Amino acid sequence: MGHLFFRLCTAILATLLALASVSARAGINSQNLGAKYDSTQSNITFRLYSSRASRIEVAIYKTPQGAQEVVRYVLTKDSTTQVWSKTVSVSTLKNTYGVSGPVYYGYRAWGPNWPYSSSWRKGTSTGFISDVDSKGNRFNPNKLLLDPYALEISHDPNTPACTDGTIYASGASHRAKDSGPCASKGVVLAPISTSTGTRPTRAFKDEVIYEVHVRGLTKNDTSVPSSLRGTYAGAAYKAGYLASLGVTAVEFLPVQETQNDTNDVDPSSSAGDNYWGYMTLNYFAPDRRYSSDKTAGGPTREWRAMVKAFHDKGIKVYVDAVYNHTGEGGPWSGTDGLTVYNILSWRGLDNPTYYSLTSDYQFPWDNTGVGGNYNTRNAIAQNLIVDSLAYWRDSMGVDGFRFDLASVLGNTCQHGCFNFDRMDSGNAINRIRSELPPRAATGGSGIDLIAEPWAIGGNSYQVGGFPSGWAEWNGRYRDSLRKKQNQMGVAAVTPGEVARRVSGSSDLYGDDGRRPWHSVNFIVAHDGFTLADLYSYNTKQNNQPWPYGPSDGGENDNHSWDQGGVLAEQLKAPRTGLALMMLSAGVPMFNGGDEALRTQFGNNNPYNLDSSANWLLWTRDSYEQNHQTFTSRLIAFRKAHPALRPLNFYSGSDANGNVMEQLRWFRPDGAQADAAYFDSPDNHAIAWRIDGSEFGDPASAIYVAYNAWSGQVDFRLPWPGSGKRWYRVTDTATWNTGPDAFVLPGNEALIGGEGVVYGLQGRSVLLLIAK
Repeated sequence: MGHLFFRLCTAILATLLALASVSARAGINSQNLGAKYDSTQSNITFRLYSSRASRIEVAIYKTPQGAQEVVRYVLTKDSTTQVWSKTVSVSTLKNTYGVSGPVYYGYRAWGPNWPYSSSWRKGTSTGFISDVDSKGNRFNPNKLLLDPYALEISHDPNTPACTDGTIYASGASHRAKDSGPCASKGVVLAPISTSTGTRPTRAFKDEVIYEVHVRGLTKNDTSVPSSLRGTYAGAAYKAGYLASLGVTAVEFLPVQETQNDTNDVDPSSSAGDNYWGYMTLNYFAPDRRYSSDKTAGGPTREWRAMVKAFHDKGIKVYVDAVYNHTGEGGPWSGTDGLTVYNILSWRGLDNPTYYSLTSDYQFPWDNTGVGGNYNTRNAIAQNLIVDSLAYWRDSMGVDGFRFDLASVLGNTCQHGCFNFDRMDSGNAINRIRSELPPRAATGGSGIDLIAEPWAIGGNSYQVGGFPSGWAEWNGRYRDSLRKKQNQMGVAAVTPGEVARRVSGSSDLYGDDGRRPWHSVNFIVAHDGFTLADLYSYNTKQNNQPWPYGPSDGGENDNHSWDQGGVLAEQLKAPRTGLALMMLSAGVPMFNGGDEALRTQFGNNNPYNLDSSANWLLWTRDSYEQNHQTFTSRLIAFRKAHPALRPLNFYSGSDANGNVMEQLRWFRPDGAQADAAYFDSPDNHAIAWRIDGSEFGDPASAIYVAYNAWSGQVDFRLPWPGSGKRWYRVTDTATWNTGPDAFVLPGNEALIGGEGVVYGLQGRSVLLLIAK
């Protein structure tokens, strides 16, 4: 009875929270937050949310940095909506205050821990009570605050002219420092109407995802005009190349504003640099550093033009979004120990609304390892997530999102705890799915939602645990295939585990109504070794000198192996891994440059290296060119054969030896694999035959054999179909190299019919078609 009562109370609480959440959101940006011109561009209205502030002023600047504001206005609070607002005449700004160019602005806020005093002046502690009070408030009027809804920002907080980051800090030594002249300002933007092109409406199951950094894509590319390298405009130049490679979706590492203007691009120091961009300063603004046009509105226009270039080639554009933590960071060591916090935006406006805190409201609750959780369970904080995603979808042309440490979005608790629950209707993952509808299984409108389904600690590892509508980076796929390739005799991976992964991971996604294409299959990503390095290094090499290091952190357990130092094996292993991925049910993703064996010389965490270690190279030796050809032909094969891209799980595919119609598993001797064979870690070879007839596939059957053993294994081929014979498309063995390691259609080599024995080299994949 106690359990039933508890469950009833929990259900009632969840309902009340959901109703409160609904009342706080009546549509996309229903509170019209941000700074916006009216229809005639005669007035600007500033609107900002804060439930705990007692006074807010907006400061207007003529220049982005180096000067004080020209005027400050007091905002008025609506006690019902908790929205503060002020409308300002454009002509007054121009004629009275000399603001004739872009309008730059920021906010100063007072609250319970620092009440307003009319005698307060910038750079003083007048009115100060505490840096943080018992309710978690961290108001400080000396810190100019960036509007969370700013559509562009003027510059990074730290620049060559403003190198002292302590001006943003709390604590006894820093709280009275005025950050105004140096702080990032919002830029008031007039509407921008340039086209983002016609969106691809392709079903997600048919995607091939290319993960890459905007800057790294072209920074080293001499075919791009020098002024455009490393920019959105430069990336637009690569749309044709990616289309020719077979890529259908480009997934950019974070492009929302982050501190990166001061990144080193020389060997002097790399400590503290932020190349990857996973410390977001604003969720609406495209990063200015990646724009060749840095004037007001320039980054937005250039981004939109880039998106159009990709859309014109049929390529979707995905954005890696970081809603689990922010660029304000967590506590850092100052004169007061761990009481020093940066106050840049959210923290100074409404700290307990925007951040998950400990139960005493004094510290962040941290499942990210980089500063504490964004408060994804709070309805107002969720508004910002949904509103910014909708902005990138509707105004910036984005087709989908990959969510960093997305388990934090499933949190059901605001303060003092963490609990992921996909069934909770009020959490962010369900709200995103509800208000930003995912694309239908067969394609059409909507967006593609991809979760990185883990964080740090608690029940945050949720591979297979996200609700309907969400695809996931399948970490089980990555780890199982890495282990099988690289750790024979060290890590036990059964043929059944391999079978489950390559057939779409029905054990992870089939139990909740999801399908094989909800599994994003990958061997490597930006976070870790490159494809080439995975098979060339036994351990991470992160302490090497510039430009390939030093970098701190990085996983120690990478399931990597240098293939005994044998070059031919180091070239074969990436072909084998890539072939397994492209021939698996699910959606394949690979990292920029992996098509040409890009190396980071063993650095598996180069997040801080804004250098040639992370910039793609565009020259090719023969090995690299051959691998690129292999990659493009492999992708083309996948796209030409719908049997490899099933809408639903293959019938009967349970990796337990059951008779199957669409898919059958075989032992090397040609007998169908049974449960005993599948469950033994001592078996290292498995083959499968896909019946193409039910998919309208041009091949009546596709046969894949994988030999994970060190030596040759003989595979007896199954029935190819009535009147058919088997033809070889590729064999990833060391003997099969050169530009035709993967043959073009029509050039397949005849192997023979049922019962023919094929000797497959160790650690290789064989691909046959029946015709």
